[in-house]
Amino acid sequence: MAITVAGSLAACSSSSTAGAAGGSSSSAASSAAAPSSSPSSAASAGSSSSAAGSAAASAPAGGSGGTVQIWDPYPQFDNNSDWVKLLDSCGTQAGVKVKRTGFDTTDLTTKTLLAAQQGVAPNVLIVDNPVVSTLADAGVLNTTEDLKLDTSAFEPNILAAGQLNGKTYGVPIGANTLALYYNKDVLKAAGVDIATVKDWTSLTAALAKVKAAGKKGITFSAIGTEEGSFQFLPWFWGSGGKLTDLTSGTAALQLWTDWLKKGYAPNSVINNTQTTSWQEFAAGDFAFSENGTWQLANAAKTGFAYGVIPVPAQNGGTAPAPTGGEFVTEPVQKDTSMDAASTKVVECLSAPANALKTDTTLSYVSALDSVQAKQTAANAALTPWVAAVKAAKGRTSDNLGTKYPKISEPMWGAVQAALSGSSSPADAMKAAQSTASSAQ
Repeated sequence: MAITVAGSLAACSSSSTAGAAGGSSSSAASSAAAPSSSPSSAASAGSSSSAAGSAAASAPAGGSGGTVQIWDPYPQFDNNSDWVKLLDSCGTQAGVKVKRTGFDTTDLTTKTLLAAQQGVAPNVLIVDNPVVSTLADAGVLNTTEDLKLDTSAFEPNILAAGQLNGKTYGVPIGANTLALYYNKDVLKAAGVDIATVKDWTSLTAALAKVKAAGKKGITFSAIGTEEGSFQFLPWFWGSGGKLTDLTSGTAALQLWTDWLKKGYAPNSVINNTQTTSWQEFAAGDFAFSENGTWQLANAAKTGFAYGVIPVPAQNGGTAPAPTGGEFVTEPVQKDTSMDAASTKVVECLSAPANALKTDTTLSYVSALDSVQAKQTAANAALTPWVAAVKAAKGRTSDNLGTKYPKISEPMWGAVQAALSGSSSPADAMKAAQSTASSAQ
C-alpha cells in the first residue's frame, strides 16, 4: 500500500500535550499535576527502545524476532508503571515479547509517518484520535476489517473518531471529554440551585446571580490554538452548529462574547489554556469551569466542595463535547508475519475483560458500555463524565477526516476575533467559513 505524507498535522495532535485539547492526557489517577500527558521531553521515561528523539529510521523492522513493537504517547510512564506492565502482560498472552517506546504526541505522529515511508513502522500504534484519519489517509494504517478485529462492542460515537470513508482504523482505548465543574460554596452563596441549570438561559442567569453576589462566573480556554477549538465545540455543537458550515454556530460565539461583555467570564479566557483556566477555578472564586476528566485528581485537592454537570445544549439536554483519547491501531507492514500476534495484543488491551484495568490505568471513561457501568459503580464521581462521553463526538467525525484542521484553525481565529472585540460574532464566523471553504 502506498504511503504518502499528509499535509498539516499541527492542529490534529491535541490530546496528549501539556494542556492540549482534549487533555487526552493519559494522566494516571494518582497524578496531581496538569494533564499527565504534559511531558517535558519527547523521550520515553524508561522506554525499552531508543529515545523518542532518535530517528525513526533506526527502529528495527516490525515483528522481527517474535517481538511486537508498540509506540504510544505516554512517555511519562516508565517500565515500572501499571501501563507498561499491562502491555507486557498482553504480550505474554499473545505469546510475544513487547518492545515499547513512549513519545510526545506531536513527535509520535511525525515519526510514524517517517517510519511508515521507510518500512519500519511499529506493529501497534496508540495515537491521539484526531490523528487516525491523517494516518489512514496517508495509507499508514490497516483497517479493522483487514485485521478481522471485532468493533461491535464499542460505543458508536467514540468509534466514529477512528473512521474515514466508511472504514474503521483501530479501536478506542477509552475517552475523556469536557464538562462543567462548579463550586458548590459559590453557588450556594449566590442562591443558585445547580438543578436549575439546564440550558444556556438558566446558566447565564446563574452567572448573573454569581456576579451580583460579588464572585466570578465562568472560566474556560479560548486560546488561539486547537485547545481553544476543543473548548468551543460543546457550545458550537450545542447550538446545532455543523463544522461544514461555521456560520451555523454563530449563536455559540455570541454567547461567549456576551459573557465577556457582561463580566460573567474574564478577559483572560482569550489567552487561557486549559491548565491556566483550571488554576483560575482552583483559586476558589469562580462558580464554573469548563474542563476535563483529567482534572478530577486536582479537583479533589482544591479545598472546596465541587460538583460536575455536562455542558448544557442551547435549548436543554447535554451538548455533544469532543472526545479526547487514543485509538489502538496497527500500521501496515511489509513483513506481515507478526500481524496476528499484534492483533491479539490489541484485543487484549481493548477487550471488556481488560478494558476496566486499561481505562483505570489511563484515567479514561471506557468506550464500552458494560465497562462504563462498572466504572460508575466503583466511583460515583464518574457518573456525569460517563453521561458526557455518551453524548460526545469525535472532531473528525461526519467523515471530516483531514478536513478538520482546515476548519478548526479559522474557527479558533473567529473566537479570538469576536472575544477581542475586533469583529462581531456573525462577521467573524462568516470570515472563518470563507477561509475554511477555500482551504479544503
